[in-house]
Amino acid sequence: MKNFACQYVVVRFSPFVETGEFANVGILMMAPRKRFFAFELQTRRYKRVTHFFDDLDPGLYRAALHQVKEELERVRGLLMEHGFDRRRKEVDTDFAKHVFHEVVRPRESIIRFSEPRVVLTDDPKKKIQDLYKFYVERNFVTKEYQEAVLERGVRKLLTSANLQDRFHQKKIGDEEFNANFPFVEEVKGRAVKIIKPLNLAQDRPSQILEHEALWQFRLSELKNKKLLPDRILFAVGGPEESHEDARHDAFYKAMDRLRKFGVETAKINDERKVIDFARAN
Repeated sequence: MKNFACQYVVVRFSPFVETGEFANVGILMMAPRKRFFAFELQTRRYKRVTHFFDDLDPGLYRAALHQVKEELERVRGLLMEHGFDRRRKEVDTDFAKHVFHEVVRPRESIIRFSEPRVVLTDDPKKKIQDLYKFYVERNFVTKEYQEAVLERGVRKLLTSANLQDRFHQKKIGDEEFNANFPFVEEVKGRAVKIIKPLNLAQDRPSQILEHEALWQFRLSELKNKKLLPDRILFAVGGPEESHEDARHDAFYKAMDRLRKFGVETAKINDERKVIDFARAN
């Protein structure tokens, strides 16, 4: 099938004009010549947004999304009357473009839109879902990606303390079993200290515990081979604090299991603890 151009914008929730902070909460897309107009809004899984703006009434977000949904439904009905319902032989593309740009024009509102962008596709229904998953659900953020972000933070921290030359990436183990660690300190070719950033902010409690268990298994295998140094610190990134979130309990359970295994732990934002561990002889 032949590709054609679709215009789209990212829908943003921006409750504080003073800071300019925003969260991506939807996608709006239109292709006038194909009589396509659609939107996808995050109206169900909204805790990520309300946790980010933790001092905001969650009801404000729900009300704002409900209002913009009603407005976009109204616009869809208007476009249907001007040929998008395919009952006419031709569609008024100039009118459709005018309506689209009027909807997304900059204005002082808690719901805003990005600058219009263009994407080529032969399947706009699939493309809007792909864009939604990328910009709103952030499906590119795998556990490997998240741990790479944590590693960059620790590397920057070590550099700021002039400790970067003491730690290097190293594979520890033998031919039968080994694991990569991003920050290993060696003395006379022997590993004496490890710092391992670990992401425990997965979506489900079971995923948090499974990821911790995976690393405990790796450590156990290396310990049995007498290849681990005595001092190991896991700098851990966890879920946002919430008394109603079961992930919070799973996170602390995972941290406790690591400590019982003999691993020192620190939250990733506890910079002083990470630096003190790295600096100690």
